[in-house]
Amino acid sequence: MNRFNAYLIGVGGQGIGMLSEAMMRAADHAGHVVHGCDTHGLAQRGGTVVSFLRLGSDCSSPMFGRGQADLVVALERHEALRGTLDFLRPGGTLVYYDAVWQPLPVRLQEKTAVTPAELETACRGLGIRAIRVFVDGLTDARMQNVAVLATLAREKVLPGLELPHYEAALADLMTGKTLEKNLALLREAR
Repeated sequence: MNRFNAYLIGVGGQGIGMLSEAMMRAADHAGHVVHGCDTHGLAQRGGTVVSFLRLGSDCSSPMFGRGQADLVVALERHEALRGTLDFLRPGGTLVYYDAVWQPLPVRLQEKTAVTPAELETACRGLGIRAIRVFVDGLTDARMQNVAVLATLAREKVLPGLELPHYEAALADLMTGKTLEKNLALLREAR
């Protein structure tokens, strides 16, 4: 593979950093050259957090420009729309967890909340494949990112990555009961 660009976006505290690290490690376990760059510092304020990932031998930097992402991964619906419009190339793929952490303009009733229909309409207009992720009855909201990871594995969105690569990545990052619960979700959601 020469190049594959992924842009991850969410709200501080949702686990974008862990999701990014798991994706990078899974790509590494699959034998890909991978570069990544995260933004930190906003997590405690509930602001937007993003990560850039680039897979492939034709990448010298983790950063890429607007409209160049092959994949946008979002952990919140408003951020899914923002990431799609700003970074996803026409014909790319959006994988998003359908959670809503209302941005300030929505809370202040200056803007209306983004609906799933609005997000799907925006994607259709750009020829983007949108994959909604939602696990009914998920007991720990901190595991939404692993539900997204399971969808990436099931849909084979990242080239050359299989379930064992994702499992190995989680084993690199977690231990004990936390690892067991997340591996169970990874396998179940597949």
